[in-house]
Amino acid sequence: MEPSKAPEVFLKPYDASDREPEMLELWEKSGYANPDVCIEKGITKPDAEAYSIVLPPPNVTGTLHMGHAAMLAIEDILIRYHRMCGYKTLWVPGTDSAAIATQSKVETDIYKSEKKTRHDLGREELMRRIDAFVEESKTTIINQTKKMGSSLDWSRYAYTMDEKRYAAVMEAFVRMYDAGLIYRGDRIVNWDPKLQTTVSDDEIEYVEQKDPFYHFKYGPFDIGTVRPETKFGDKYVVMHPDDERYAEYKHGQKIDLEWINGPITATIIKDEAADMSFGSGAMTITPAHSTIDFEIAQRHKLDIERVIDDRGILLDIAGEFKGQHIKKARPMIVEKLRAKGLISKVDEGYVHNVATNSRGGGIIEPQIKRQWFIAVNKAVQFPDGKTMTLKERMREAVDSKQTEIMPERFEKIYYHWIDNLRDWCISRQIWFGHRIPAWFKGDEVKVSVESPGPDWEQDPDTLDTWFSSGLWTFSTLGWPEETTDLKTYHPTSVLETGYDILFFWVARMILMSTFLRGEVPFKNVYLHGLVRDGQGRKMSKSLGNIIDPLTMIEKYGADATRLSLIIGAAPGNDVKLSEDRVRGYKHFANKVWNIARFVLENQHESGALQFTLQSKASGKVELLESDRTLVAEAQNVAKAVSENIDIFRLDLAADTIYHFVWDRFAAEILEESKPIFKGEDAAARQSRAAALCEILQISLKLLHPFMPFVTEAIWKELPQKPARPDDSGRSGGDADLLMVAKWPV
Repeated sequence: MEPSKAPEVFLKPYDASDREPEMLELWEKSGYANPDVCIEKGITKPDAEAYSIVLPPPNVTGTLHMGHAAMLAIEDILIRYHRMCGYKTLWVPGTDSAAIATQSKVETDIYKSEKKTRHDLGREELMRRIDAFVEESKTTIINQTKKMGSSLDWSRYAYTMDEKRYAAVMEAFVRMYDAGLIYRGDRIVNWDPKLQTTVSDDEIEYVEQKDPFYHFKYGPFDIGTVRPETKFGDKYVVMHPDDERYAEYKHGQKIDLEWINGPITATIIKDEAADMSFGSGAMTITPAHSTIDFEIAQRHKLDIERVIDDRGILLDIAGEFKGQHIKKARPMIVEKLRAKGLISKVDEGYVHNVATNSRGGGIIEPQIKRQWFIAVNKAVQFPDGKTMTLKERMREAVDSKQTEIMPERFEKIYYHWIDNLRDWCISRQIWFGHRIPAWFKGDEVKVSVESPGPDWEQDPDTLDTWFSSGLWTFSTLGWPEETTDLKTYHPTSVLETGYDILFFWVARMILMSTFLRGEVPFKNVYLHGLVRDGQGRKMSKSLGNIIDPLTMIEKYGADATRLSLIIGAAPGNDVKLSEDRVRGYKHFANKVWNIARFVLENQHESGALQFTLQSKASGKVELLESDRTLVAEAQNVAKAVSENIDIFRLDLAADTIYHFVWDRFAAEILEESKPIFKGEDAAARQSRAAALCEILQISLKLLHPFMPFVTEAIWKELPQKPARPDDSGRSGGDADLLMVAKWPV
């Protein structure tokens, strides 16, 4: 008997650049990424269990990079899998204002083209320019996100600065202020002299730098520092109370010594913050310009005197160096100390980490500022009736397994961060952002969303972007209104993000959600590693080793790009990526396409893509025992893939189906089938054809979450789709599209 012909589309090799836009349009028109549409069309049962993820919002200023691509691939796998399993599945998209980065970018562009600052333009005009820039950038990042095949429900798109999120931020601030959790006070903060604003711990990037390390004679003590320009106000020398080297010195003891600008009287302070293993074990402190020093000063009620102003200029205390910028003054200060015989040694090329503003600013200079803070050590009552501090509640969320962190080893890091958490500075001295709902009249302060009256002036500061991001899981679902979405999809099922921001964003979302909602924001935290180059180096412009996901998609397809980021990438482990690796998975996409062509060419008279073992009752093809075994093997693969996805081992799930399709299905089963199709035994041909069709169907379904484009393109060409699922329930779908076909069980 002559074999059936495969659809004409299979006469050509698979072309990702041609088929991927077509599949994107198909998915978008279907509306199946919206769980409400799936319920309306009978694909998902109305009472199905909910599964939800909110997309960690990419910055509107950015473009898609490999870290984003890995995140999108992982989350899309989880979403597509659960949708096919019949869950009421929601993936909420959104973008982040990235306030400091965005304002900095726009201000820089304005100054380059017009030589004007924000103060020349005024707040209203700058906001107008920023809004225009944001709208253009939003479109770019959204289109790039779609190219990855991300099946997000765009009807629920959120932006951290839109009206609904604004209402949520204002509500959160007022509630937390009324509860005594938000206060205004003078504390040490990260100050960026370049952008003239405070900066969140989350936005600090530590850059490795080599500098001279100076050893000074501070009376009888050896004091080390890389920053001699901060030392003018040092009049306390701190040592550990257990340091036997300094047992002769008593806490509070006074000693006279010669210092930069003449004789001073220093005070001995015994404090456990001193590191006995570093240098001499003794240190002087500059409380106005160091977080650790500030905390020591607070504990012992020490004097605090500023040495450097907001612009990095030395103040009166610096004597002859007053009015000079710290960078310019440093070598002159060193020279003066050397002339006075106060330098005992200089270690050249000392490697240390320098705190910089990752959002386009300069080197961070800690300063004491009057700012708004969240008190993490204040006990308050939570919506569920419990009374504890925010730190205690953040710890309890993970301790109690209400939120589970994967890999589990990151729990220790989470606890360490919580234990060392300081009050969170939430105010910023920029104009772009949620303006703080605080109003001043003389010494009076009122916190409210609306102005208390005509004589009241609103605080010009804005809120830290991480404040609004902390509300992300529930503000995107309609909070502070108690919406259907909020009741259905919160807490969300999983928060997937890079391990590098576990301590910042993840912890702060738990903080916000437990206080404002009385529940954790997510049941699971899945942490992926960093994407590095083929040699294991961090990708950077300076190394010239950046691999652009958009270029990879253009050259090899989104499926190949996705798979290259998943296989071999265990949870929390970094993945090495090279262009050759991506190219290799393009060959796999072609292999899947060729498998489908072979199977469809050899359907023979069976013509079936679905069969039943009770074939006599249904009139379907009855499988021979050997073919039943092959189908059972594919079903066992489905079981293994499912089990691995369920425990977040997406790398093992992808590896399992990859090797089954390439090494077993293509290399062995299809090769063994060729003699059968050339033989005279019609029953054997029918049985094998039906078995191959079923194995193809199972394989396409298992591959779909990982490689949605090529699998959907093949599914579209199948001459006969599987029937609607029965009422047993976990999954649904009329299977017109593979994205809603029933997951193999």
